[in-house]
Amino acid sequence: MLNLKKTPVWAIVLGVVVLIVLWIVSSYNSIINVQAEVQNAWAQVEVQYQRRADLIPQLVGTVEGAADFEKSTLTAVTEARTNWLNTSQDPNASFQDQIASANSFDSALSRLLVTVESYPTLTATDTFKTLQSQLEGTENRVAVARKDFNDVAKVYNVKIRRVPMNFFAKAFGFEEYPFFESTQGSEVAPTVEFDFSE
Repeated sequence: MLNLKKTPVWAIVLGVVVLIVLWIVSSYNSIINVQAEVQNAWAQVEVQYQRRADLIPQLVGTVEGAADFEKSTLTAVTEARTNWLNTSQDPNASFQDQIASANSFDSALSRLLVTVESYPTLTATDTFKTLQSQLEGTENRVAVARKDFNDVAKVYNVKIRRVPMNFFAKAFGFEEYPFFESTQGSEVAPTVEFDFSE
């Protein structure tokens, strides 16, 4: 049995200090672990965007074969792809910058796919059908990767905002991660019309 009357004060103080240091180290490491999960989830998002970026030149090449196709739409997709590639490879780009360039890429590709629907001879080719199928699969993987990123970013953000972790987060420079959000106007479903009169 511990006799506090015989235990020197310095030993009690040392014990308390050791416990505090262990608690700080444990808290710091738990933030680091969750931060690593966020970074891994972000890497998975980038992998899917890279897959999509790799498919774009093939899609653009196929679509360019349609002589009367709107070149401005192709240019917008190519520029958005280039912007995303540059931003994703820039070590100084913030998460906000990367998310903004990814959203721009999403928007340009969506416009291209909507515009392509107006060209039935193009959409009937096997090459285009294959590319469209690959892009649809990639878009699904992008959506899942974005959701997974948002889920783990939420866990991290909540962790560093809760007391007492918020003190450690501020002291050690941990900052919140932004979430992927839908692009403006995406909450309204697009109108799809089929013209079967021909």
